[in-house]
Amino acid sequence: MTQMMKRWQLSSFGAENLYIAEVPLPEPGHNELLVKVSAVSLNYRDKLVLDGKLLPDHPRMPFTPVSDMAGVVVAIGPGVSRFSPGNRVTGNFWTQWLEGDAPEDMIRHGRSLGGPLPGMLTEYVVLHENVAVASPTSLSDEEVSTLPVAALTAWFALVETGKLRKGQRVLVQGTGGVALAGLQLALALGAEVTVISRSEERLQRAKALGASGLINTSMAPEWSKQAAELSGGDGFDHILELIGGDNLRQSADALAPGGQISQIGFLKSSEMILPALPLMLKRAVIQGITVGHRRAFDDLCRAVDRHQIKPVIDKIYDFSDARTAFTHLERGPFGKIVIHIDSGQPVYKP
Repeated sequence: MTQMMKRWQLSSFGAENLYIAEVPLPEPGHNELLVKVSAVSLNYRDKLVLDGKLLPDHPRMPFTPVSDMAGVVVAIGPGVSRFSPGNRVTGNFWTQWLEGDAPEDMIRHGRSLGGPLPGMLTEYVVLHENVAVASPTSLSDEEVSTLPVAALTAWFALVETGKLRKGQRVLVQGTGGVALAGLQLALALGAEVTVISRSEERLQRAKALGASGLINTSMAPEWSKQAAELSGGDGFDHILELIGGDNLRQSADALAPGGQISQIGFLKSSEMILPALPLMLKRAVIQGITVGHRRAFDDLCRAVDRHQIKPVIDKIYDFSDARTAFTHLERGPFGKIVIHIDSGQPVYKP
């Protein structure tokens, strides 16, 4: 008898077209894992995919969204050597980027989880063993599910490309998943962190997490002036740029000589507007960040265990409440939104 599972899928773009379907359970092929998904987390990217605003080539419908997941291997296909049933795993976003420079065709034909490849908002998923990453042992699956995109993006910006050193100054913009992951990672590695936000309440929550500098941009729209004061006029060694548009002008002003701006988000605009002179005089680096590769993800997971980092989760929703979770995402969470996947279906039996 064919075993069945439930998954969320789109009949066409738009949150109103997201529905639960019952479909046959997939079987792992050569070098593949069948993973029972325990939890997924949402990224702003998932909302863009849902609305048909991100991918240049639209995926075939019906399409299952969401990039981040954590779960348990329940079956393996022939030839698997990296994992065994019972192992806890998560998935690497760029499925073909394992280490080193990104494959030449990744930008044109990126095979990323949750678009254009099928996503994780489902009870079971098949992953190639090379895509899977061992989960940190110190975290729950709900916490692990927050790592693949947001935390790895922050890690890749600060550590893999930025070579963050103890005592350096880091500035993060906002209080979403990437920003708070950057805050936590930078603190764990001995950096000083300043957070900018329009919300005083969220700034105080960031302070409770360890931020030593706070800038309320609703009170100080020209926030780079206050940033200069907080840094004693020396500037910041690393800036996680999540706003985009003309906000980069202020990031350039707030940067230390030889510092790095990691271009990650474009909440304000996808266009970059900034003056050339500050970048030239400061010998600044602007580094585009698009998540990261599997080896860096392995490094991140080990660091999470070593430093006992606990990701910030705003709220955990039930599997049946996925639409409500996406509405929360649009409002803007403090940290991450997670969906716990446990619909009461019988456990998979090989």
